[in-house]
Amino acid sequence: MIASRAKEMKSFIVMDVMERAAEMEHRGEDIIHLEVGEPDFDTPAPIKEACQRAIREGKTHYTHSLGLVPLRETVCEHYGEKYRVKVSPDQVLITSGTSPAMLLLFSALLESGEEVILPNPHYPCYPNIISYVEGRSVLVETEEEEGFQYLPAAIKKHITPRTKGIIVNSPANPTGIVMGKKRMEEIAALSPLIISDEIYHGLVYKGEEHTMLEFTDRCFVLNGFSKLYAMTGWRLGYLIAPQEYIRPMQVMQQNLFISPNSFVQWGGIAALQETREEVQEMKEIYNRRREFMLKRLAEMGLGVAVEPTGAFYILANARRYAADSYKLAFDILKKAKVGVTPGIDFGSQSEGFLRFSYANSLDDIEEGMERLQKYLEGL
Repeated sequence: MIASRAKEMKSFIVMDVMERAAEMEHRGEDIIHLEVGEPDFDTPAPIKEACQRAIREGKTHYTHSLGLVPLRETVCEHYGEKYRVKVSPDQVLITSGTSPAMLLLFSALLESGEEVILPNPHYPCYPNIISYVEGRSVLVETEEEEGFQYLPAAIKKHITPRTKGIIVNSPANPTGIVMGKKRMEEIAALSPLIISDEIYHGLVYKGEEHTMLEFTDRCFVLNGFSKLYAMTGWRLGYLIAPQEYIRPMQVMQQNLFISPNSFVQWGGIAALQETREEVQEMKEIYNRRREFMLKRLAEMGLGVAVEPTGAFYILANARRYAADSYKLAFDILKKAKVGVTPGIDFGSQSEGFLRFSYANSLDDIEEGMERLQKYLEGL
C-alpha cells in the first residue's frame, strides 16, 4: 500500500502545465512558455568560473553539514550590507535549494496539528510541505483590490494557541506584489515566529523590499540563488533561523541530505560578491518585459488591480472569459500553444485568475500575447 502522505499530496499544477507543454513540444508543436518562474538568462560568468575553479581545485567532497563557512559568512555580510541587520554564521543553514530548507524548517517547528498561517493565494508548496510533517495550514482570505496582500487585522483573527508561525512572501508568488515596511512591521508584532520567504529579493522594480529581520529576530528567512542569479538548476538555497533551531535542523540535514553540493557553494559566494552588474542588467530587462506584459494584458481585458513591482509574475483576472482557471489554462495551451498557470494552483481566492511569468524573452512574450489575444477573441 502507498503511504497516505504520498497519496494525499496535491500536484504542483504549474509543473503539470510545463510537462504537458513538453509533451507537445516533443511532438513538434511550438510552445511559448509563460507558465514557469525560471529565468531565461544564462547563469552569470563569475558564478560558473568559481564553480569550475572549485572543481579543478578538488573541492568536490562533503562539506560541513551547515554549509561552507565562507558562504555562510558571505550571506551574513550580504544581509548586513543590504538591510543593516546583524546575522551570525551559526544562524545560517545552506541547503540544496529552498524546498529542502522548508522541509527542515517545518519539521523542526511543527508538532502534529500545530498551525501555520498563510495568505490565500500563496505559493502552492507551502501547504503541501506543512501537511507532510502533519502540521495544519490556516488560510487568510485576501482581496484583489489589496493586491492579495494580508491585512494584519485579518491575520490576528486566525491566531490560536496552536499557531506556530505566519508566512510572509514579499515580493510574492503569484502576484509580484512587494509588501510595504509598515505592514511587515505590524505582522511581525503578531506572532512569536515569522517565516519570511525572500527568494525574490533583489527583483524589485519600484520602491524597495525589506527583510523581516529588520522588524524581528524571531523569524526564519528562506532565500536562495535560483531566481535573482538565474541558478535554478544549481539547487542552492539557505535558511537564516533563530539559534535554538539550527542544531535540530542540522541533524536532520545530516540524515536526509548529508550536506549541500560542495562546488556549487563556491559559485554561491561569487553570486553574492561578483555579479552586481549582471544582476542589474537582468533587472532592467525584466522591467521592460513587465511593462510590456501589463499593457498587453490590460488591452485584452485581463485585469490587474494593483501593479506588481517585484519577482517576475503578473496575476491577472480572467473571470470575464471563464470561471474555471484550470480548464482555461489547459485550453489555452492546447489551442493557442501558450503555457500559463491557472490561479487555482495558488488557492481558492485566485480561482478565475491566470498567472503569467515574464521570465522569458521579449520576443517570446510578444508572440505569446498575440496568440493569447487571438484565442480570447475566439471565445
